[in-house]
Amino acid sequence: MDYKSAGVDIDAANTVLARVKGLAKSTFTNGVLSDIGTFGGLFKPELAGMEEPVLVASADGVGTKLKIAFAANEHGTVGNDLVNHCVNDVLVQGARPIFFLDYLATGVLSPSVSTTVIGGVAAGCKANGCALLGGETAEMPGVYAAGEYDLAGFVVGLVDRSRIIDGHNIVPGDLIIGMPSDGLHTNGFSLARRILFETLSLTVESEVDDFQSTVGEELLRPHRSYLRWLWPAIETGAVKGIAHITGGGLSENIPRILPAGCMARIDRHSWVVPPVFTFLQTHGHVPVEDMYRTFNMGIGMVLVCSECEVEGVLANLASFEGNSPILVGKIYEGNSRVEYGPIGI
Repeated sequence: MDYKSAGVDIDAANTVLARVKGLAKSTFTNGVLSDIGTFGGLFKPELAGMEEPVLVASADGVGTKLKIAFAANEHGTVGNDLVNHCVNDVLVQGARPIFFLDYLATGVLSPSVSTTVIGGVAAGCKANGCALLGGETAEMPGVYAAGEYDLAGFVVGLVDRSRIIDGHNIVPGDLIIGMPSDGLHTNGFSLARRILFETLSLTVESEVDDFQSTVGEELLRPHRSYLRWLWPAIETGAVKGIAHITGGGLSENIPRILPAGCMARIDRHSWVVPPVFTFLQTHGHVPVEDMYRTFNMGIGMVLVCSECEVEGVLANLASFEGNSPILVGKIYEGNSRVEYGPIGI
């Protein structure tokens, strides 16, 4: 017997490594000091202009959205999902991403699928200006079903300590700006799959008029990165707090940035909820409160700024093509929570 007969093909792993080296190198920035294939990635951050540089790190996965990729046999977008999700998570604290690591685990390694997945990771890194510094591809027979894999990632960003955004100076009267999402992003897929595939017996190839696309196309829309839209507004110093609307929706994520004595009120009528969410709510008979705790409902990121700064911040955000910021809420006195209703502006 040998390792290959036990289910692990080292030659296949070497094939993947050879293919992804070029992809990774295409993302390298001036700070990269090592090559792909070393035991650890070396990176020298650019600290010019920073008085007290602070590293910000985050880790995440793509979750059960991967089940859609398996069913559709479409593996080129999930890498983008992963990078963009992680980048948004460090962006909320005012950090720019500097490097990224990925972890791909599967039962039987397919060089073509693995290269496509990691190609998506590399594309996401290039778009966000961070280096794909390294990663790991693991073949674990008996752990994953045939044709399936898991994907996780780890990002490191950099921010000057004096410019960390943590919401500490949010006060009643501040206003909340919403940034539109591109569909479900990477959250709520367990409920969405149950409604679409079990309750309605649809497939990824099913055409849905409400979506103006197939189910698979709608669900595989990449998780949006907000870096290029938000960074100019962040640099003005006018943004007091940012929340990435992921698992838990608006209801659970906004309180994470609120200081004691503050609550947020969100006006649900201030934006048009995308059709995918209304379709899921109607056909799944999902209570409205559950919708807002499960899905982003069309708002992927929120910013908090003072009332006197909001006009400038909105104009800054709206100056970039493809972005439509919306005034969605206001900060009031109260416990750290979100309520829904008119905001009295």
